[in-house]
Amino acid sequence: MFISLATLLGLLVGSFLNVVIHRLPHMMQRDWREQCAWINGNTLEEEPPYNLVLPRSACPSCKHQITWFENIPVLSWLALRGRCSKCGAPISKRYPLVEILTGVLFGYAAWRWGVGMQTVLIWGLLASLIALSFIDLDTQLLPDSITLPLLWVGLLVNLNAVFCPLDEAVIGAVAGYLSLWSIYHLFKILTGKEGMGFGDFKLLAALGAWLGWKMILPIVLAASFAGALVGIAMIVFAGRDRAKPMPFGPWLALGGMIALFWGETLLQLWLG
Repeated sequence: MFISLATLLGLLVGSFLNVVIHRLPHMMQRDWREQCAWINGNTLEEEPPYNLVLPRSACPSCKHQITWFENIPVLSWLALRGRCSKCGAPISKRYPLVEILTGVLFGYAAWRWGVGMQTVLIWGLLASLIALSFIDLDTQLLPDSITLPLLWVGLLVNLNAVFCPLDEAVIGAVAGYLSLWSIYHLFKILTGKEGMGFGDFKLLAALGAWLGWKMILPIVLAASFAGALVGIAMIVFAGRDRAKPMPFGPWLALGGMIALFWGETLLQLWLG
C-alpha cells in the first residue's frame, strides 16, 4: 500500500513539476528585466502576478482555463486524447511523461527504502532533479533557486549521516564544484570557448553534498557516457548540428540517480 500511495503521490508531484518546468524560466526572465530596469534607472509597467500559483493554468492557444477534472495526472491527458477540450490544440506528451517518470521513481524509492524520513528526502531530491533536467533541456539553464537550496539541504541532511558522513558530504560539494570548474577553464584556455555553464558546477556540488565525494566520479562517468551516446545518436540519426550546444544538466541528474540507487553496488564492483 505504501508503494501504491508513493506512486500516486509521485503522479501528483509530477503534475506540479510540469508547472515549475514551464513557469520558473519565465519568472526568472521577469526578474532579470526588473533588475536591468532598476540598474538603468527605468520603471517597468506593472504586470499581473505570475508565479507557481497565479494565474491559473490555461491553454496557450485559446486561453481556456484548465478545470480540475482536466488536470488529473495522466488520466486527463488520455481522456482528452492529448488535445485541448475547447480548441483542440495538441497538448505536449511531455506532461504525462513527467508525471509517469515522477510516479515510477517515487514508487521505486518507496520499495527500495520503505517507510521513513530517508524516503521523503529522496523524493525531494528526485523531484528537484527532474525539474532541473527538463528546464535545462528547454532553456539550457539550471536555476539557482533549485540548485543552491539542494546543495544546502544535502549538507544539512548529512549532519546526521543520512546518506554519507558529513565530512564526505562537504568534500563532495567542494570536489563536485571544483572538478567541473577546472574542466571548464581548461577547455576555455585550450579552445577559447565555454564548454558548460556554471549551473552544472552547482548541480554536481549539490549531488556531492547529498551522496559524498566517492560518488563524484561515478556520476561524471555515467553522465558523460549517457550524454555522449545520446549526442552521437542524435547527430547520426536525427541530423543534429554538431556545433549546437547540448545541455549537460539532464545527464548529471541521471548520473546522480544512478549513484543514488546503485552507487554502492557499482563502487564495490569497480573496486573488486
